[in-house]
Amino acid sequence: MQSSMRETWFLIISIPLYCILIGAEVILSNWKSNKFYTLKDCIENVYLTLLNAGLDLFLRWVFYVSILTWSFHHHFLRIGNVYAYWLILFILEDLAFYFEHRIDHYCRLFWAVHVTHHSSEEFNLTTGFRSSVFQPFYRFFYFIPIALLGFDPLDIVFMYSLTQTYGILVHTRYIHKMPGWFEAIFVSPSHHRVHHASNIRYLDKNMGMCLIIWDRMFGTFQEELFTDPVKYGLTKQIEFARKPLRVIFHEWENIAGDLKKSDSVATMFKYVFKAPGWSHDGSSKTATQLRKELDVINRL
Repeated sequence: MQSSMRETWFLIISIPLYCILIGAEVILSNWKSNKFYTLKDCIENVYLTLLNAGLDLFLRWVFYVSILTWSFHHHFLRIGNVYAYWLILFILEDLAFYFEHRIDHYCRLFWAVHVTHHSSEEFNLTTGFRSSVFQPFYRFFYFIPIALLGFDPLDIVFMYSLTQTYGILVHTRYIHKMPGWFEAIFVSPSHHRVHHASNIRYLDKNMGMCLIIWDRMFGTFQEELFTDPVKYGLTKQIEFARKPLRVIFHEWENIAGDLKKSDSVATMFKYVFKAPGWSHDGSSKTATQLRKELDVINRL
């Protein structure tokens, strides 16, 4: 009952907050002629988030609560202090998201799901709702260790909602830089603009949801450089992008095409599980390979 009330109050507060902030950003965008919003892109973002939310709501009870509850019943730790409990839950969940997000970028199978979030050439608050539709099928796996550490499944789901709200709010171009101490610890709009960039320097960088410390610790941090302005979207834009299902399934079609041209089972396996851009014949390159080439050019 308490968890249900908590979720209800969260929705009551967050939905009007989104509406006010998005409305203000739309007004500013039109007033200053920045053109940060297009009707087509907004409709597409809403369409994707509705598909994701419906699937997430269904799977939350089919998988999340059942599997996480089983894990929680077999927990081997228990934190008694309520303040320590929520603080550690926040840290663990943000760390779990970092590794999920990193795998989404470095394994093509999961990139095929996540790529929809990066497919827009716009960057505004509604881009935060441009969801990876099929992510709910596997996201809960990252929460199993947290449940085994003694955290209640409903608390895990609630904390995810809170951190996801923050993750949506950093999708804006109207905040250039936060104070230095903030930028050192937390994900800022500047950090997340880098994450959505198609510039070679910025690919696969700044994976954190709330805390940027994980990127600094694990080597995926990149500062936004005003000498290298962010270009949003993918390195190769989607053909026939106006078709709604094309946005969701285009990378699966690309994988199928690469499997057909594979010369062995091992090559087929690599096309599915290695980093996006990997190819057996050099016809395409990963972000790491592209960055190495850029470094060579810059040194010349």
